[in-house]
Amino acid sequence: MSPEINHQRRRFFGIAAMTIAAAEFGVTAIANAASPAVSAAVKAGGHTSFAALKQIKAGVLDIGYAEAGSADGPVVLLVHGWPYDIYSYVDVAPILADAGYRVIIPYLRGYGTTRFLSDETPRNGQQAALAADMIALMDALGIEKAILGGYDWGARTVNIMAALWPERCEAMVSVSGYLIGSQEINKKPLPPKAELSWWYQFYFATERGRLGYAANTREFAKLIWQTASPTWKFDDETFDRSADAFDNPDHIDITIHNYRWRLGLVEGEAKYDAYEKQLATGPVITIPTITMEGDANGAPHPQPSAYRGKFSGKYEHRDVTGGIGHNLPQEAPHAFAQAILDVAKFL
Repeated sequence: MSPEINHQRRRFFGIAAMTIAAAEFGVTAIANAASPAVSAAVKAGGHTSFAALKQIKAGVLDIGYAEAGSADGPVVLLVHGWPYDIYSYVDVAPILADAGYRVIIPYLRGYGTTRFLSDETPRNGQQAALAADMIALMDALGIEKAILGGYDWGARTVNIMAALWPERCEAMVSVSGYLIGSQEINKKPLPPKAELSWWYQFYFATERGRLGYAANTREFAKLIWQTASPTWKFDDETFDRSADAFDNPDHIDITIHNYRWRLGLVEGEAKYDAYEKQLATGPVITIPTITMEGDANGAPHPQPSAYRGKFSGKYEHRDVTGGIGHNLPQEAPHAFAQAILDVAKFL
């Protein structure tokens, strides 16, 4: 990969085949009967803070991140989604740290304490840029390889890392499977019911939507939490702890650009064109992978059968039962942490 990865950003979303594209844009996943069902009877462990919160300059960003575990341990990099933050992993981190891992959980651009180093850098949410940010973070921390984990935007990010930089990735846990996409695939309209599930994407395509999200960010995010995880009974303290991350000065711009880019309404940066061209082919992921899905995920997500062929390495899919929604690591931290520990055994 080009050394430009330390200075990049641009577009975001779609899926590499129309079956996956349709699922990504709103067809609810159906449990894979051949996949093991994992009970999440034991959910959140009650942690409310991380062992350490740090900052490091990496590429075009000053990235804020949580760290747990031994500095000499094998590395696990965990990436959050929208509209969530690093606290999705607050109960996962100590489990992995106790198992001997060095756990790194960064704030994505536009979240928490992560800041752009220059006012001149475009504020975009392009999929290749987010992945390049994570490679830049690994470079800055001196990390050669890591086990990856993610959900939502984070799952797409680790998918892209595995596809473009497999030599930097040991193995992966990906909630909702394979989420790499392209603007071209997103041009094709979906059935009305599928389109309905993406209402906020179309809202963000308008100036009214941008203004509305800026004026009501926390209320908007809470609504997404409630609809994406309809049985998750999170309290105000839990939500507020994460919602503070949305006070980032670039959060609105990154979010709006992200969803407008998906629909081809805005451009990304030309330096990512080669990456996006490769991602648009729907590259097969070769590293060992466990995919996961909650049985109560209310957000748009593909069926496991739609993406099974996208993983050529050792692979397993797990359906997590017990009313687990979209934010699987926070709702079922033990199940997610166990998947990380188990995928490491695939190596």
